[in-house]
Amino acid sequence: MKIHKLKIHFSFVVIAAVLTAVSCTDLKIKQTDSVFADSSTGGFTGVTNPESSLDDLYNGLYGQIGNQANLFALNEVTTDEFVVPTRGTDWGDNGVWRTLHAHTWSPIHSQVKDTWNGLNQTIFNAGLIIDDRSSASAPVVAQAKFLRAFAMFWVNDMYGQVPFRTPDEGPEVNPTVMTRVEAVDFMIKDLTEALPDLATQGPNGGNQRASKAAANFLLAKIYLNKNIYSGNATADAGDMNKVIQYVDAITADGYSLMSNYFDIFRGDKDNGGPKLANSETIWWAVTGTGNRIWDGLHYNQGVPDNEGGGWNGFSTLADFYDKFEGSATSNEPGNGQEERRGFVPTDGSHYGIGFGFLVGQQYDATGAKLKDRAGNDLVFTKDFPGLIGNNERTGIRVIKYHPEDGAFTNFEIFFRYADAYLMKAEAIMRGGTSSETALDMVNNLRTIRSATPLAAVTEQTMLDERGRELYKEFWRRNDLIRFGKFADAWGLKDADDAYRALFPIPSTALLSNPNLTQNPGY
Repeated sequence: MKIHKLKIHFSFVVIAAVLTAVSCTDLKIKQTDSVFADSSTGGFTGVTNPESSLDDLYNGLYGQIGNQANLFALNEVTTDEFVVPTRGTDWGDNGVWRTLHAHTWSPIHSQVKDTWNGLNQTIFNAGLIIDDRSSASAPVVAQAKFLRAFAMFWVNDMYGQVPFRTPDEGPEVNPTVMTRVEAVDFMIKDLTEALPDLATQGPNGGNQRASKAAANFLLAKIYLNKNIYSGNATADAGDMNKVIQYVDAITADGYSLMSNYFDIFRGDKDNGGPKLANSETIWWAVTGTGNRIWDGLHYNQGVPDNEGGGWNGFSTLADFYDKFEGSATSNEPGNGQEERRGFVPTDGSHYGIGFGFLVGQQYDATGAKLKDRAGNDLVFTKDFPGLIGNNERTGIRVIKYHPEDGAFTNFEIFFRYADAYLMKAEAIMRGGTSSETALDMVNNLRTIRSATPLAAVTEQTMLDERGRELYKEFWRRNDLIRFGKFADAWGLKDADDAYRALFPIPSTALLSNPNLTQNPGY
């Protein structure tokens, strides 16, 4: 077992202990069980060093982004993009991964709790910097407001209600709770106020910190999903025009679509950040890409700076792989695949490790057939016997960041121009006004990605295009919900109830804050 999986097991032990304590009459909730901060003890006079506090805020958030569990897993493993099947005893972890994919999680799920706590801690700590008593400079306040809005976006999107505590409110005060609509208004206000004091930053600069383009991206994302947060069946044309406005502002800052798809994700292993000139990266996290590289690669797929190989967990489903052009049975070079599907090298190049979707026989750095630990040919299969009972070879593996650029390079993209570009196309499709058409925009992207142009754009083709472009980039759950598909059946998951579009409020949070109410269905 890898250490990263043992941590998940430990979280379940902690939760079990908490639940045992609930039956006692002298129950006390610890600060670590909710959104309390060590500095939230009353008598707040400001943070002593706002610039250093901002660094800490970014570093904490980057840690959340780089994790293979929590924020990433709740937004990817719950979808048709990823599954983490149990292989013998590997990746069993008390069922935390299986329940995410099967949509059978509960209020005591460790990753539901840990994600809630991490994001709410970010919201609170950002508020400490923003407070006038901290006397932070305008650019520092703007950065903190962006990060507060970013964390609030995910709490609102995933849990549907946002607890909020001021710096003066200690643990004895129950946080107020914003509705989804109130949270939307709060985020828009934060970002609108932050915009004038954020840097105008084009591509290939200091994009590990928020810029005007990053704020405009988050505003576009909020408005694109606003009808979901308001409980309306259809998008408002005015909101879609806002999406177009914010994306156009990003374009005006110099961002553009980039050819050679996998070059977008190449990191500089010596210095961090992008390795190549990159016109798409709006905001990237200073966090190692190891979890995105090794989470699915086999134990025997190693490189010089990680000879121990992969962790043999995350895989994708056959139906998702089949959304791409190319042979259904092979992803070796020359099988008619579009650029984004990648390829499996057979000549030993790239350490024998492919790009995109790895299916079929895998090879080593000499071009010889790789074997699994039992000596079988390492052939990744499209299908699974189930969520349990898998061997080392079941499941197509997925890789965007490549270990030839470093096994754990600090460079993970979070906001990317192609996402903004597709948000604009979707907004036009949903009634926004533009001189461009959704079909022309989507086909322009597809041409750059070596894919056949579409005859028409529908809700399904737009959702599929976002999946093909943005797989493994945190957005699949959000997209499926907006397109009304999150409750559908797919591989190893039955159709389920619509209430699963929101995660439950963690049990410990409900116990510590009576202003929260459990989401319907839980």
